[in-house]
Amino acid sequence: MHAHMPLIVTLAAALGLSLALGFAAARLGLPALVGYLLAGVLLGPHTPGFVADLDLAAQLAEIGVMLLMFGVGLHFSVQDLMGVRKIAVPGAVVQIAVATAMGAGLATWWGWSASGALVFGISLSVASTVVLLRALESRGVLDSQNGRIAVGWLIVEDLAMVLVLVLLPALVELGAGNGTGGSAQDLWLALGRTLLAVGAFVALMLLGGRRVLPWLLWQISKTGSRELFTLCIIAVAVGIAYGASALFGVSVALGAFFAGLVLRESEFSHRAAEQSLPFRDAFAVLFFVSVGMLFDPRVLVDRPLQVLAVTAVIMVGKSLAAAALVLAMRYPLNTALTVSVSLAQVGEFSFILVALGGSLGVLPPEAKSLIVAGALLSIALNPLLFSLVEPARRWILARSALARRLEARDDPLAELPQSTDRRFLARQVVLVGYGAVGRRIAAALAERDIPFVVVEQSRERVEALRAAGLHAVSGDAADPAALVQAHIADAGLLVVAASDSTDVRPMIETARALNPGIPVIVRAANAEEAALLLQEGAHKAVHQRDALAEVMARDVLQVMQPPPRPEGH
Repeated sequence: MHAHMPLIVTLAAALGLSLALGFAAARLGLPALVGYLLAGVLLGPHTPGFVADLDLAAQLAEIGVMLLMFGVGLHFSVQDLMGVRKIAVPGAVVQIAVATAMGAGLATWWGWSASGALVFGISLSVASTVVLLRALESRGVLDSQNGRIAVGWLIVEDLAMVLVLVLLPALVELGAGNGTGGSAQDLWLALGRTLLAVGAFVALMLLGGRRVLPWLLWQISKTGSRELFTLCIIAVAVGIAYGASALFGVSVALGAFFAGLVLRESEFSHRAAEQSLPFRDAFAVLFFVSVGMLFDPRVLVDRPLQVLAVTAVIMVGKSLAAAALVLAMRYPLNTALTVSVSLAQVGEFSFILVALGGSLGVLPPEAKSLIVAGALLSIALNPLLFSLVEPARRWILARSALARRLEARDDPLAELPQSTDRRFLARQVVLVGYGAVGRRIAAALAERDIPFVVVEQSRERVEALRAAGLHAVSGDAADPAALVQAHIADAGLLVVAASDSTDVRPMIETARALNPGIPVIVRAANAEEAALLLQEGAHKAVHQRDALAEVMARDVLQVMQPPPRPEGH
C-alpha cells in the first residue's frame, strides 16, 4: 500500500513527525526548526525504521523555496533592491571569495585535488535563503534596513551561483589540464550565454510582467472567488519559477523572487502575501526535513575534526569576513552583526554544488557528508546566533574602545550639512522612511513647498536624496541621535512612513521628550496597533491597506496646512 502512495506517505510522515518534534523543541526553549531537522534525520536512509522518499521530499522542499522567495519579492521592491546594491554586490563578491579560499585551503590540507578543493570552497561560501528568511520573519525584521541588506546580499549570491553552476564543468576541464584553447573559448561562450539569459529573464519580468501579472490578478479578483485568487497566486509563483529554470537557466528561487517583485507594485500584493502564507509555512517545513534526511550521523564519529573545521569556516570564517567588510563600508555594528549572522549557514545551493562536483568526479564521497553535517549544525544554531546579536553588540561596545570609536565615527550622511537653510531646521516635517509611502508623502510636501527632512537607514537612499537637492540624514530613527540630527526639537510634525513592522514607540518617546507639543502621524500594521499607538501619543495612526500613501499624505497636509478660518472669526 505504501508503495502506491509515496507522496501521501512522505507528506504524512514528514508533517506529522515535524509537528511532534517541533512542538517538543519549542517546549524545551529551542527553535522549532531543530525539531524539523531531527524529523528529517529520523525519516532518512541513515537511521533505522521507516525511510521516506528522498526524491519526493526534495521536490516538495523546492516548492517551499519557490513560495518563500515569492513572498520575499512581494515585500521587496526594485528600489529596495537597488538601494542596497552598493553594499550587497561588493559584499557578496568579497565574502564568496574569502569563504572559497578558506574552504579550498582546508580541502587542500586534507589532500584533495585542486578542482575538488575549489568546488568544496564554493559550496561553503553560499548561505541558504530559506534559513535567512525564516530567521528574519520570525523576528519581524524582514522589512528593516538590515533585513533588506541581508536579503539583497543573498540575492547577489544566488545570481553568482547560477553562473558557477553553468561554468563549473568548463572550469574543471580547464583545471584538469586536458583542455585546449577551445575549452577557454567554451568558457567565455557559456558565460556570455548565461548573462544574456539572466538579463533576458529580468527584462521580461520587469517590462512585460509588470503589465501582465497585475492585469491577470485583477481579472481573477473580479470573479469574487477566493479560491481562484489563491490558485492564481500559487500558479504564478510556481509556474514562473519553473519557467525561469527551464527556459532561461535561472534558479527557481530567483524566478519566484522576481515574480513576487513584479506583483509588489500591484494593489493585490498584500492580499497575495496573506493568502499564500499558509502554503509558504507548510512547504518551508519540508525544506528542513529534506536537509535532515541527507544527514548521516556516522560522519560525526568517523570525521569529528573535519566536521568541526567545516562548521568553523561556515559560522566563523565567512561571518567575520562579512562583518569586517560591512564595518569598512561605514555601516553600524548592528548591521555588521546582523549580516554576519545571516551568512553563518549553508543550504540548498551547497548541496547542488556538491552533487555536481561528485558527478564531475572531482569531489571525494565524504565531501557530501561533511557539507550536510556543516549545514545541519549551522542551520540548527543560526536562530541562537540571531538572538545573540543585540547582547553581543552591547558587550562589544562596553569592552572595546575601537568598537566605540567606529560606532561614534563622523559620518557626513548622519547629520545635515552646515549650509542647510534655516527653514529646514524649524517647523519642518521630519519624515521617517523613504519607501513607496514616504516618497508619496515627500512629493506632496514638495509640491506645496513645505520643508521636510528625511530620516532613512539606507545610506544609498540618503546619498540619492542629497544628490537630488533634498535634505536627509542617515540613521535609525529609533536611535534618538538620528531624530536629533533632523532637528526634531524644533520640527512642526513627525511622520513615520517606514514599513509597518517598524517599532515606532521609541520615536514617539524621543519626539515627545524633545518637542512635547509635536503632532505625530504614524503608519500602523493593523487597527489594534493603531489604537495602541494613539494611546502612546500619536496624533494619528493610519493602517489602511488600500491607498495608504494617499491617506497619509492627506493627513500630513491637513496638519501642515490647516484650512483657513472663516471670515469674521
